[in-house]
Amino acid sequence: MNNKNNKPTIWIAILFEIILIITSIESISSKQWNTLILSLLAIACIILPFIITHIANTKNLILPYSFKLISLLFIFLSLYFGEIKKFYVIFWWWDLLLHSIFGIYAVIIALHLIQGIIIKDTAVTEKKFGIFIIVFAFSFSITLGTLWEMFEFLGDYLFNLNMVNGGLEDTASDLLIKILSAFITTIIYYYRNFRNKKQPLSLLFIFLTPSKL
Repeated sequence: MNNKNNKPTIWIAILFEIILIITSIESISSKQWNTLILSLLAIACIILPFIITHIANTKNLILPYSFKLISLLFIFLSLYFGEIKKFYVIFWWWDLLLHSIFGIYAVIIALHLIQGIIIKDTAVTEKKFGIFIIVFAFSFSITLGTLWEMFEFLGDYLFNLNMVNGGLEDTASDLLIKILSAFITTIIYYYRNFRNKKQPLSLLFIFLTPSKL
């Protein structure tokens, strides 16, 4: 992976960590234990994109250039603004926005990961290969989305954080949004790369999704 954008990303991560550490200290002084736990979870999660990137580099796996930045932003926007600053409550659309972005970007991650892992056999038609790629990317996105919902459930179960505010309805709507956004993204990718139809909407993804494998 190209590391030319490492320094700005590291500084952004440091800024987020400083904000979260300050929030942790304030939560201790005000005895807001839920906020403290959420802050500590966020502090730990901020490190994950760097660990994942290191593992991917050692295993010669391909991740999007923007992986660390987008992951950091998602973690901070969801855990800090969404949970700690109550954006999920203040703005009804905040949850839907983040899960839509999650569904789209998880597909983009899958499309990069599959490069170098799966090589098209000459006996396989272009259409079948394209369908396999989008099914893999779609399934990968839904799997990551499900793992995130499990993360929220465990936060509620173990620490009583109330991350799943709406119960079953909240979880179901989150998954539906991820499914819809992932489906739309895979269809755009398929038609842009395997149907040779340069749809105007596909231009939104031209700098994010890899070219035809």
